[in-house]
Amino acid sequence: MGTVARPRPRLAGRSMEGLPRALPRDLSGGLESLPVSVWPPSEEPPAFQYSPEHVAGGGEDTDPSEITFPGCNCLAASCMANTCSCLRHGENYNSSCIKYIGSEVDYTRPIFECNTMCRCGELCQNRVIQRGLQFRLEVFKTVKKGWGVRTLEFIPKGRFVCEYAGEVLNLSEARRRIQAQTPQDSNYIIAVREHLYDGQIIETYVDPMYIGNVGRFLNHSCEPNLFMVPVRIDSLVPKLALFAAAAITAGEELLYDYSGRFLNIPLIKREQDVLEEDGIMKKPCYCGAKSCAGFLPYDSSLSYKPDKQTFDKVSQGNSCA
Repeated sequence: MGTVARPRPRLAGRSMEGLPRALPRDLSGGLESLPVSVWPPSEEPPAFQYSPEHVAGGGEDTDPSEITFPGCNCLAASCMANTCSCLRHGENYNSSCIKYIGSEVDYTRPIFECNTMCRCGELCQNRVIQRGLQFRLEVFKTVKKGWGVRTLEFIPKGRFVCEYAGEVLNLSEARRRIQAQTPQDSNYIIAVREHLYDGQIIETYVDPMYIGNVGRFLNHSCEPNLFMVPVRIDSLVPKLALFAAAAITAGEELLYDYSGRFLNIPLIKREQDVLEEDGIMKKPCYCGAKSCAGFLPYDSSLSYKPDKQTFDKVSQGNSCA
């Protein structure tokens, strides 16, 4: 097994000496395939290290950049589902758009892109996420939600928009970071759970607070225009890819459901009742959607305290810092 050299994350919003400076035109510092602009120029987002891809976080032994998957032997310029080992579960994209939008069942189908070891060409239709940003995005200051992200150009339904990249953590480190937070702290940690056909669950924890990409600035909506899909390329550590759930116009804010339930399993009434009966302070939701729940989604699993044998509710995802 080998490793692929990755660009070293750069400090965004600060000079190399650590002193404040004029906001750069490109928040990514040239690490993305397209520049990420910031508005207004007079303000800058909180400092963090920009990385377009996952990095190994504290307590995690798995290196997200390590190549562990074998490649396909396709010699054609673009792979076909009936001959490519990467497409054994069926085609993933159609003209760069993710397939099967609108069916809950098809979202459970695993997605594997062709990888570094594959013999197919760079223009293979099964290489989408790895090409990076394909639309110009801008981080901007919102009225009530802190910083957000909007598109500067039209995005068709089903197209890849960006990743939610950050430090990949193990469960104990994710819990440690959550339990160290105060109610006033922003929480960027997301827990992604994939349910396999045999009843097993694969859990991935990502925290872009200190090291991350443009996805860390995405705000929540109860009626989002993005949805998240785990996509694997070189290893079992999935890319958390965000796709357009509908056609998105230029200037529109990009939003996803922090709970991960949008276009997946709906929130059952019993679970909603538990949230409403919970006396722990919740963070208000300012998405403005007609179906707005009033509060940001909660994930109880990362706040487990052995001494109490209970689970506290914590906000999942970026809390709009």
